Amino acid sequence: MVFQVCPYRLPPASNLKASSGPLIKSSPFPPFSPFSFKFKRVSFEVTILQMGTTDTAGKDLTSSLVEKKPKVVFVLGGPGSGKGTQCVNIFQHFGYEHLSAGDLLRAEKDSGSENGTMIQNMMNEGKIVPSEVTIKLLQKAMVESGNDKFLIDGFPRNEENRAAFEAVTKIEPEFVLFLNCPEEEMERRILNRNQGREDDNIETIRKRLKVFLESTLPVIEYYKAKGKVREIDAAKPVGEVFEDVKVIFTPKVEKLKRCCCCCAVL
Repeated sequence: MVFQVCPYRLPPASNLKASSGPLIKSSPFPPFSPFSFKFKRVSFEVTILQMGTTDTAGKDLTSSLVEKKPKVVFVLGGPGSGKGTQCVNIFQHFGYEHLSAGDLLRAEKDSGSENGTMIQNMMNEGKIVPSEVTIKLLQKAMVESGNDKFLIDGFPRNEENRAAFEAVTKIEPEFVLFLNCPEEEMERRILNRNQGREDDNIETIRKRLKVFLESTLPVIEYYKAKGKVREIDAAKPVGEVFEDVKVIFTPKVEKLKRCCCCCAVL
């Protein structure tokens, strides 16, 4: 009943009078009494307010992000292709904030939130977490950061992720850094890295590789058709890979200056 959620105690029925008519003896809330109408109305208004607050929070995140006008680069590649390592190097040399979708999800999983168990189960199965969960975590991290340049590592993982990210955040990536690495090499790296992660076992690794090939490669092909993919041979040693990465991230003005200096020397 509606009046049971009331935070304070109501007076006894013998003390209540309707706006017209005799004392209300049968119940403090007769079907058409003014009291019944008022409390039903309050309950309805509170429900609308709560729904509006949730919706507004999502809109506020998007508005704040649009105002910030961030530069976003998606860093994609299979598990073990070296995304995290190269993102750290890019952060140190070019000042991009590194946002790992996997790390954000693992932190949410460990936080005890209602999404935690669902995230845990999906990670164990090598499946993709619903887009709205990951996008909300990424939005929050970008809004709270003092930076306006971001590397989003390991997202989007499928076409639905991609479309949802662009629709919700109103952001298209500047480009996609694709670390291309053979499956055998990725599998070897993961088994040798010994980070103690629950999903670093052979069964889960193969599931993740399967998801990457079936779901993430189409995202890369989508951006390749738009001329936004920068592909790197990630099977090479880390240092050599980063030399190739630096060429991509070095501003055009700086490249031009270097070229002019070389010409002057000649």
